[in-house]
Amino acid sequence: MSVPFSVLDLSPVVSGSTSAQALRNTLDLARHTEGLGFHRYWLAEHHAMPGIASSATAVLIGQVAAATSRLRVGSGGIMLPNHAPMVVAEQFGTLEALHPGRIDLGLGRAPGTDQATARALRRSPDALSVDDFPEQVHELRAYFGATSTVTPAAGNEPPVWLLGSSGYSARLAGLLGLPFAFAHHFSSENTLPALALYRESFRPSAELERPYAMIAVSVTAAETDERARELAAPQALSFLRLRQGRPGPLPSPEETAAYPYTPMEREIIESRLAGQVMGGPETVRRQMDALLQRTEADEVMVVTSVYDHGDRLRSYDLLAGLYDLGSASTEAAPETAAVETAAEAAGVETAAATRA
Repeated sequence: MSVPFSVLDLSPVVSGSTSAQALRNTLDLARHTEGLGFHRYWLAEHHAMPGIASSATAVLIGQVAAATSRLRVGSGGIMLPNHAPMVVAEQFGTLEALHPGRIDLGLGRAPGTDQATARALRRSPDALSVDDFPEQVHELRAYFGATSTVTPAAGNEPPVWLLGSSGYSARLAGLLGLPFAFAHHFSSENTLPALALYRESFRPSAELERPYAMIAVSVTAAETDERARELAAPQALSFLRLRQGRPGPLPSPEETAAYPYTPMEREIIESRLAGQVMGGPETVRRQMDALLQRTEADEVMVVTSVYDHGDRLRSYDLLAGLYDLGSASTEAAPETAAVETAAEAAGVETAAATRA
């Protein structure tokens, strides 16, 4: 099965390093994966997380877009309840105007932080209700309309995606006729039910004639299965600490090896690793092919968090080689045909044309 492969980057901060270095690594990884043939590059939104530097998402998207030339760059995602929809429209209208046909706007409804940080972000308590999310999406999209007075959002709408880890956003994405990205990397037990609900709920729209589902998958590829497991271990420990309310930078392999796991903690770690695609080339290909067959996903977004930046680059190298991404077509992606049509008609066109 041939599908586009993309990248989800949280800009991980590793033990002994800095957030500034994490952001420089993001720019390096974006340039590297563009050269390998990956299709899009999304940045996350997390706040007050010592191990994640991707918090000013729109700013980072602009930097990555400027540092690359072909990749679609977007948010994975903007946590809409954290923001005034008009401000998001202004930010992404600006990005689309500066990088026409290359920006994606992925929207989530989770806070991406704790309640204290949410208050520091000036979130209104009234915006915390799940029931408000569809209204916020509708308001945001209205600002991109041709008659909108919100500049430069008016006429510069990037493709909008809904993100989720359960059935709520899956159903909403289907009803709105929007592409859907599912967080398989931390909610693998919900992947198949959510994708089924999205496809069952889907209504054709001006954006899509048929459902388009992307899954985010944690992938660690190395020369051998044993080496891949060693590389994945720090990320699993980081997840354990986060779950225990002790977030921190991604630990080193030495710190991970010395950690005194309890039996219950080992069960959590094994459960975490079980949902990943991890191993040497043959194992990764077998696991990924099986996952694609089970989910019938239209696209895969790869997230790789390992301690050493060189090992991270190598993991993407191996995956790209397995699927020959350098020569792969991205015709299946929902925005591609419209972007090409706009380019033929006007040379450089706004994202409004990509939705025509």
